[in-house]
Amino acid sequence: MMEDPAIAPCWSAEGSALVADALRRSGRLRQSVRLRVHGESMLPALWPGDVVEIASCSPDDVRSGEIVLALREGRLFLHRFLTPCKPSGFLLRGDSMPGPDPRFPPGAMLGRLVRRVGERRGVAAVTQRRWFAVKCCRALGALFCHCGSARRLALKLHSRRTASARSLRFAGAATDASSAEIGA
Repeated sequence: MMEDPAIAPCWSAEGSALVADALRRSGRLRQSVRLRVHGESMLPALWPGDVVEIASCSPDDVRSGEIVLALREGRLFLHRFLTPCKPSGFLLRGDSMPGPDPRFPPGAMLGRLVRRVGERRGVAAVTQRRWFAVKCCRALGALFCHCGSARRLALKLHSRRTASARSLRFAGAATDASSAEIGA
């Protein structure tokens, strides 16, 4: 299966560096990139296979609870922002991780999550700043962190739901194509 060329390749250190360079060069232009989520650390806010749009931003613009993209040792981290940026750095945490990530240096922040591709509106409350939604994501994330069977069940249900939605889209496209052939 081919990767969508509009989605930045970030599965390698080189790909991560390209993403970081694109977001850092944008400056005031507020450049954005699209990335495919590969890990499970942000369950239930973000699922493996989700395509997200990340916009460059200043670390001073980010508030606690937002999902941000940071780079460390050639790896991209799309986690929730915990603490304000200080000279000593900042902390991130995946919703379904047992604790915060080691401190990131101040220059490691690349951008913030703007939206999941496919959503008509901006980022849903579940993925961003609303206090109650963030707390619910953390609570479910803790369940997924400490209960492997709950995580596996959630991932299985999610994969079935996305496969079902994908088959419905393809069936609709086939119906449209056959209708077009009849009309021609």
